[in-house]
Amino acid sequence: MGENFEKIIRDLCANKDEHEWYEFKENWYEPVALGEYVSALSNAAAFHRKKYGYFVWGINNDSHEIVGTVFDQYVEYKSEPYQNYLARNLSPSLNFKFEDGLINGKKIVLLIVPAATEIPTAFRDNRFIRIGSSKANLKDYPKREVELFEILSNRTETVENMPAKYQDLTFSKLFGYYGSKGIVLKEKTFEKNLGLLTEESEYNLLAQLLSDNSHFPLRISIFEGKTKGSNLFSVREFGNNCLLYTLDEVLRYGDVINVIQVDETNRVVERKEVPFFDNKAFREAVINAVLHNLWVSGNEPMISVFSDRIEILSRGAIPKNQTKEGFFSGESVPVNAKLSEIFLQLHISEKSGRGVPKITEVYGKDAFTFRENSIVVTIPFNRLKDGKVGNKIGNKVGNTGAKKIARGKSLNKRREQILNEMRDNPNVTTAELHLLLEISETAVENNITFLKENGYIERVGAKKNGYWRVL
Repeated sequence: MGENFEKIIRDLCANKDEHEWYEFKENWYEPVALGEYVSALSNAAAFHRKKYGYFVWGINNDSHEIVGTVFDQYVEYKSEPYQNYLARNLSPSLNFKFEDGLINGKKIVLLIVPAATEIPTAFRDNRFIRIGSSKANLKDYPKREVELFEILSNRTETVENMPAKYQDLTFSKLFGYYGSKGIVLKEKTFEKNLGLLTEESEYNLLAQLLSDNSHFPLRISIFEGKTKGSNLFSVREFGNNCLLYTLDEVLRYGDVINVIQVDETNRVVERKEVPFFDNKAFREAVINAVLHNLWVSGNEPMISVFSDRIEILSRGAIPKNQTKEGFFSGESVPVNAKLSEIFLQLHISEKSGRGVPKITEVYGKDAFTFRENSIVVTIPFNRLKDGKVGNKIGNKVGNTGAKKIARGKSLNKRREQILNEMRDNPNVTTAELHLLLEISETAVENNITFLKENGYIERVGAKKNGYWRVL
């Protein structure tokens, strides 16, 4: 029996929730099904970036109680040792290992299954995967198959496998945050249970984000006008704190900037209070930006407040194994899987996938702008004008807005893209727009002419040295 045998068993039993990379049984044995389980556990371990998967006999699956087993790993199947049969039918070759021993005087058998490398592990030419507590054929889950191949090709860096830039980390604030939620972290096991270590036992990027000083501040920049070319009022910096506290501070600051206005329209007795923006949509947008941010890029989300809107930018694009249709319907594909688990455990987010639908219910799909390396959510201000509720996203305020509303027309997607680019970069050129929008320069110029003639934009200064102002 290996010296780590009992530690592995006890660590697995200590997990309160089920995980896809291990399985408990008491005396169960079905030769073919067990081979499929080995394939599934090997692939699940790779998918969850674990070094090994485990199959354990002698543990009650519901209570995780050590009950003992009569399973014999040296049994024969079809006149050959089962272990030979198993090895012969696994491809690529897998260096699995059985161990057994006594714990509390009861026999336990442990099958250690190395994670798949390069390509998924197959049993009798079929590849299996764990979906929750079930074993399934990998081909029936094409999205997960694509993601698994990406992981195996070593193209995916994650907050779990990327070492932290700083290794002298402390976690007193993390313990305090968990305590405030009624959850007790244990000094000896929290690093492992929360997935804060790489395989080399170094702190990973997730640990850095959750440490007392993440070295990742979240900034809220407030501009006087509608573009970043306007005067910058202030930059409010939250951090470098434990990411959980930083997120709380940003959400609280959202309450500060969400000015409550008074609507006198059709007033009889009480005045109707109208906030600048929908706070639930803002909250979901900020949580999603933090949760799905591509932290391995070294950049944090960016929040910009303009005179007419808030823009919340998250680094990274939609995962390759997710469609826009799935994105908008709430099919969440976590960019940072372990961070997602932690957010769920702390009830910061939920598993129902309602975040994006909550935003689109209020502001529509046009609130989202997808760029090559980022996703931007636009939360427009619902300003009151002359005691009446103002216009929502896409509507202009003032004379030019009145013209647009009178026409009853809205901008097409291409012209909205041009406006968004000009807001972010007032110095953007026709040539740059041609590359960003993947349309001809003539088409860019025609759309710019339309926007100028209809009062959406104006050119300030000379053609070479001037800039665009979005009206």
